[in-house]
Amino acid sequence: MRRGRTAGPRPGEASSPSRTGTLAVNLKTLLQTADLGLELLVGADAVDRPISRVFTATLRDPRRFLTGGELVLSGMEWWQAPEDSEAFVAGLAEAGVTALGAGTAESGGVMPEHVVDACKRHNLPLFVVPVHIAFATISERVILGLAAERATPNLDRHRRLVAVVTAGGGLDALVAAGQTELGADCWVLSAAGRVIAGTGEPPDMAKLTKRFLHAERLPIVTGGLSVFATTAKERALGWFLVVAGDFRKWERERQDVASEFATLIGLERSRLDEARRIENRAAKPLLRLLLSERTTLNEIQSQLAATEINSTEIVTVSASKHSAAVVDDLLSAFDGPALVGTVDDEAFGLLGTNQPVTADIKTMVRTMESALGPTGLVLGLGRCTDATGLRTAILQARYARKLAERSPGRVTVMAGDEVASHLLLLAAVPDELRRSFRNQILGPLSTYDATHKSELTRTLRVFLEHSGSWTLAAAQLHVHVNTLRYRITRITELTGRDPNRFGDRVDLYLALANDTD
Repeated sequence: MRRGRTAGPRPGEASSPSRTGTLAVNLKTLLQTADLGLELLVGADAVDRPISRVFTATLRDPRRFLTGGELVLSGMEWWQAPEDSEAFVAGLAEAGVTALGAGTAESGGVMPEHVVDACKRHNLPLFVVPVHIAFATISERVILGLAAERATPNLDRHRRLVAVVTAGGGLDALVAAGQTELGADCWVLSAAGRVIAGTGEPPDMAKLTKRFLHAERLPIVTGGLSVFATTAKERALGWFLVVAGDFRKWERERQDVASEFATLIGLERSRLDEARRIENRAAKPLLRLLLSERTTLNEIQSQLAATEINSTEIVTVSASKHSAAVVDDLLSAFDGPALVGTVDDEAFGLLGTNQPVTADIKTMVRTMESALGPTGLVLGLGRCTDATGLRTAILQARYARKLAERSPGRVTVMAGDEVASHLLLLAAVPDELRRSFRNQILGPLSTYDATHKSELTRTLRVFLEHSGSWTLAAAQLHVHVNTLRYRITRITELTGRDPNRFGDRVDLYLALANDTD
């Protein structure tokens, strides 16, 4: 069910004035910013629409995160066909967004015609973001404009906060300034439940994170603390501002300062994201080398030397391509240098650290699970001690992920060193070959069990789990040893493999280990 729209005009509706009586930020003023070089392709008659915030779309359907009036920015990395554009644009129009800014880096600098056609059909303004202009730059212009618009009654406070941002003081300096202006303790937290900035930890951080992830609207109050959104991102990637006190009891000017403070934190986040995007440019060429069987160790070491990952140990992460942003966010929680990139339909992360990270990653993923959407998140982890084992660690992470994909549940994190080596080998085998191997060996047993309502497959599993011990297996199955001997004889006849012979036992064991499809 579609969520109600709380801000921003629909196509054809009149826009309402801002609190100050003027609209300092609208589509027209953004398009007229000469150094951005934005080119309007659709919607010349709708440039007076106001912009309420900026939202960078990394999902095919971001509607549940939209409330109307947004400027949506998207890199078009998955707009491969007309039906992709139609579904995406229709969703934006339904949500009442102001305009769509599309980057063309993924399409070779050319705007696909099916994107233009979809925007025309749905009366959604569309402009091109030049390849050399970062989304963070556009976000910064809009956010500072909105902050100026909203700050007129509190001009001195506004100037002091913006001065910290423009001076490049960073997030810690901004949070310190915000605490001073609000006269209250403040923290910036992530959806994964970690403190990004602030002194110490707020009370009951787990509860705060849960309320942030589940709230229909923000700000909210919980446990005497006010929670504000800071970024127009999916909740799983979002940061939120926590301020001591109940904002509902504050005077209007203090509420406005808190709102502006949260907006400026969002600006700092966009700057950090842009810096990470630039750093991650080094990931793809390195990953392509690691995934190639013809790559030499010298080539890997040379490419790795061009990065900041020079730790004695490296953690590797494998995920599906659509989860790259989540992987990047997770790895940023650790002190070591990290790179995240995509190759074909896979995302990979590299983290230079000597510390154990598996338990922390699992905890963060469990915390953010409710915000991960219907596709969920499946991660595989690997580890190596130096560059000589990096390719093996990447493959270990990949095969651990493939094995995790066969597990029940939307969210799974599996580390290669937690998995038996034969299971990792099976995960490396193509799905069709695995199914063929399983069906060839266990197919006759499955058919026999289904026809005769017998338990030959379970009997075989228990027998092998007890290393061929007749007494222990019979006891677990609650049958006489002679009954067990009869069943094993029948299994041998049906499969052509004798569980008492080592070679045949290996085949049967691997087939059972693969019996999860």
